[in-house]
Amino acid sequence: MLRFVSHTIRHVPEGGVIYEAFCATNPSKCEETSGPQDNQDAAQDWCLGHTGRTGHDLFRRVVTDHARVTRNE
Repeated sequence: MLRFVSHTIRHVPEGGVIYEAFCATNPSKCEETSGPQDNQDAAQDWCLGHTGRTGHDLFRRVVTDHARVTRNE
């Protein structure tokens, strides 16, 4: 027997959030990255510094969090 069971997915604060930025101005030539950072300001500061050093002004930002799925019963 099969039945539909509703679930919810939510951010888990204790899992933390990781921020990372990648230079996207010329991805085939510049492969620099901020590396994983525990806070958003560190990744943004890296972008600002990278722009100052290289003139590159386009970045891909990635935010990773942890989530838990729970049954709604």
